[in-house]
Amino acid sequence: MCCTPRAFLRKRWHSARWGIWRGLTIHLQTQRFMAQPRPRVAWRYSWTKDLMQQPPKQEHTVAYVVNSWPRLSQTFILNEVLSLERRGVSLRIFSLKEPIGEPIHANVAQVRAEVTYLALHRYWKRIALGNLRFASWQPGRYFGTMLEALFSGRIRCFLQAGYLASVIHGQPVTHLHAHFAHAPTVVTMFASRLTGIPFTFTAHAKDLYVEVPPELLRVETQRARAVITCTEYNRQYLSSRIGMPCRAKLHCIYHGLDLSQVQFQWPRELNGWPPVILSVARLVEKKGLNDLLSAAHILRRRGRSFRVKIIGEGPQRQMLQDRVAKLGLNECVNLVGAQTYDAVCCAYEQASIFALPCLVAPDGDRDGIPNVLLEAMGSGIPVVSTAVSGIPELISSERDGLLVPPGSPVELADALERLLASPELRKRLTLAARRKIETQFSIDRSSAQILDLFQNGTVG
Repeated sequence: MCCTPRAFLRKRWHSARWGIWRGLTIHLQTQRFMAQPRPRVAWRYSWTKDLMQQPPKQEHTVAYVVNSWPRLSQTFILNEVLSLERRGVSLRIFSLKEPIGEPIHANVAQVRAEVTYLALHRYWKRIALGNLRFASWQPGRYFGTMLEALFSGRIRCFLQAGYLASVIHGQPVTHLHAHFAHAPTVVTMFASRLTGIPFTFTAHAKDLYVEVPPELLRVETQRARAVITCTEYNRQYLSSRIGMPCRAKLHCIYHGLDLSQVQFQWPRELNGWPPVILSVARLVEKKGLNDLLSAAHILRRRGRSFRVKIIGEGPQRQMLQDRVAKLGLNECVNLVGAQTYDAVCCAYEQASIFALPCLVAPDGDRDGIPNVLLEAMGSGIPVVSTAVSGIPELISSERDGLLVPPGSPVELADALERLLASPELRKRLTLAARRKIETQFSIDRSSAQILDLFQNGTVG
């Protein structure tokens, strides 16, 4: 009898408490709902807000494909990259090989572009995974391009291109550009086919005359949006080998010199005694350094006092050193090896004459326009070179430098002796050379043309 009322009261108390809680919850939910915009209004507000606050546009990026980065003997690529970045171009660098352990140009530290290496022997795992990823995304393009690579015997370049394509997949890369017409351009051509991104390439010297067969050169030119080469001489050579339909794609854009990096020193007398004849080059046959040693031997027999300083490294070092000893030039000729760019600039300041007697090697290899000639002319050093390839496009003999026939040590010695003997000739040639560099061979002029080509497919 006593338990029943208690149970009843307990049940009534719980029911009352639940009712109060339920009523309060409904009231609060109602108040919250009334305080919010109606769903249709909220949707409309969100839609207009999205229109007003569009996400920022992604920055377009140009992917540069090079054979090795950084490379001391390819300062022209470094200058080009830095100049384009100063113009606001976003770059990404892909290097087929790793650095070879030579001194590094100090300005490499200024490059903002991310560098990705495609060296198969070192990064084969990530390259394999990248290819698998891209094959899963674009199986048709991937296996179609693979068949072409297999039939042409260029599977290595294809694998590097597949990894490159996987890296830039989904990135704002809008253009691909390769330096040198051999492996870098083949990789870029395959990457373009995989991704659909247009490409251009720059042909230089050995790649053009020795390493790339005419059939491959024609295919590269046909598929490229445009082709750059660094001399008119090269452009005419290319034009004669690719056929009429593609000739409009060929453009000559000279390597430019960053004038802020070279100190123009004038007036410049014969610095010190004896005066220094400077040469900066890779120690390979096409640089004609053997002729420079022969010319030095001739000048020595004529009773001239001078020193020859050769900066650079290469496969001919021992042969050149042996020839120095054979000609009895150990006291006046010094092969100092590879040097940093700062050391080269110091050598420019101390030199009285710059000599680079280039020639065409037996295998057809030759220079375009050696960048060191631009640097010497921009620094205020009178230059002597040879009428080979595109060099006469830079140096007008007797106007802003002296040119002699290639493989002519006697005429080279005569030209050097004229400069050693005549302050008036040195002054006239030096001032004219600096004016030419400023007006026709500045990096700002060259990079503007390159950017125009990337964006519009032609040079304005």
